[in-house]
Amino acid sequence: MNTMPDIAPFRLTDSAARRIAEIAAAEGGAKALRVAVLAGGCSGFQYRFELDDAQAEDDLVIEHGAARVFIDPASLDLLAGSELDYAEALMGSHFAVRNPNASSACGCGTSFAVE
Repeated sequence: MNTMPDIAPFRLTDSAARRIAEIAAAEGGAKALRVAVLAGGCSGFQYRFELDDAQAEDDLVIEHGAARVFIDPASLDLLAGSELDYAEALMGSHFAVRNPNASSACGCGTSFAVE
């Protein structure tokens, strides 16, 4: 199991951590939110979020309060230095990734490209 180094390769805001903990508790106490990057979407890569009870041996595990996040090594290459936030607005609420590796993103914010 990998643990976070002194400089976090992926960060959670307080609001994201609170929401992850709320969702996990409501879903029966799932272990973590898995954040992954897959090929696809309109810009080349897309984010995938899912509750996961199965931590892989090589997952990076991020803990923030009661929230836990798993990230596989291949996804971490594209997420390095990113921050996961949770925003609530009049038009709805959503998780948003602030990814410094993304050279462009689609309008929906779930698909991105890298150079």
